[in-house]
Amino acid sequence: MWYLEKIKTSTMIKSVHILLLILFCVVACQSPDSNKQVDSTSAIINESAKTRLDSTLQTLVDSGKVVGISALIFEKGKEVYFNAVGFADREANTPMDRSTIVRIYSMTKPITGSALMKLHEQGAFQLDDPISKYAPEFADMKVFTGVDASGKILTEPAKRPITIRDITRHTAGFANQDHPELGPMVASADVMNFQNTLAQMAQKLATLPLAFHPGDQWAYGISVDVQAYLVEKISGQPFDKYVRENILDRLGMSTTRYVVPETDMGRFAAVYRRSDDPAPLSRVPDENANAFNTKDWPLKPGGFGFTSTIDDYMRFARMLVNKGTLDNETILKEETVKLMATNHLSDSVKERMWLPGKGQVGFGIDFAVRVRPPATKEENNGVVGEFFWDGAASTLFWVDPKNELTAVLFVQIMPFDGSLHKKFRDAVYGAYKPEVMAEAAK
Repeated sequence: MWYLEKIKTSTMIKSVHILLLILFCVVACQSPDSNKQVDSTSAIINESAKTRLDSTLQTLVDSGKVVGISALIFEKGKEVYFNAVGFADREANTPMDRSTIVRIYSMTKPITGSALMKLHEQGAFQLDDPISKYAPEFADMKVFTGVDASGKILTEPAKRPITIRDITRHTAGFANQDHPELGPMVASADVMNFQNTLAQMAQKLATLPLAFHPGDQWAYGISVDVQAYLVEKISGQPFDKYVRENILDRLGMSTTRYVVPETDMGRFAAVYRRSDDPAPLSRVPDENANAFNTKDWPLKPGGFGFTSTIDDYMRFARMLVNKGTLDNETILKEETVKLMATNHLSDSVKERMWLPGKGQVGFGIDFAVRVRPPATKEENNGVVGEFFWDGAASTLFWVDPKNELTAVLFVQIMPFDGSLHKKFRDAVYGAYKPEVMAEAAK
């Protein structure tokens, strides 16, 4: 009977092998999402974080700091938090929710940068090319040096051309209306009049002296609108058409647009103005708040102008944290996203306007890039390697590659209130602890 025992043993071994093979196939054939379960013991957005976030949003509304606020967070490919508190339109009693449309202002800039960098990865230009190679009106720029006894503006030739890298990191030198001497010239040129096309904007801008030599300082301003103009010049398409076809439509961002149609006006949030006194937030008149977004103006800016919903903008953020791809749509190459999220601001650039107020950051291609952990508890919380930007009405988003986390915060409060971002970041990451942040930086 020994041979019968041998047959039984062989049969059992084969059965075990078959079972193991089946188990292997089940694991291997799981969908990508099923492998992205967030470990609740190590997740950033755990139950404590959710409690902090709920409390923070509610407190901001209850205290009168905001009228309405919403927040959406993804971690490791999964939605881990959403909440909306208060009103999108207090006077109409319209609650803030996922369908609310807001003005994202300068959160338009990273979308423009992505459109430009698609052309870069196709070999259409190099970052250190002078912009005059594609837009000749910017050749032979002059730089402000002072005024003479009669008040006449004095200039000298720029030490070097403005490069594409300069306009992606705000070191081009373009003056704004706040400049004590050049301000009146900038105002008179009316560069950003909504009736201007991008080409007309560029022609007017190129006639103005620069406030400083290219590369010498960081000064926020019109550079990203020049990026939009270069997209037109290099691609041969209108900027709005190019960004729609190559970024927005491919990501399914249907509510990210310049013009809000009449059918969606009921979802369009009101804008509220804060002041230093304890009076309630006052509503900005709709004719002012909506001036740009209810008419198809000739100007298609790269630096502001888009409206969006929180889910729409999260798709853009998730594409970035996924290294350029979302739902099998590759918008940017992995190396392009890495280049954009790398600090391009040399330590020799000492004058940085208000950028240090964002924390321990440098600047990449249309993003601030965190280069060091917070130095004090008063600074914005965050993880080294994150990249982010915000908008004039106090909106915010960031991408945290280390934790595979993306966050979008929507409010409509002006003037810009960075204290909201501090509170939101602390709610996400917890109270500032130097040892924790130092460990996170490793």
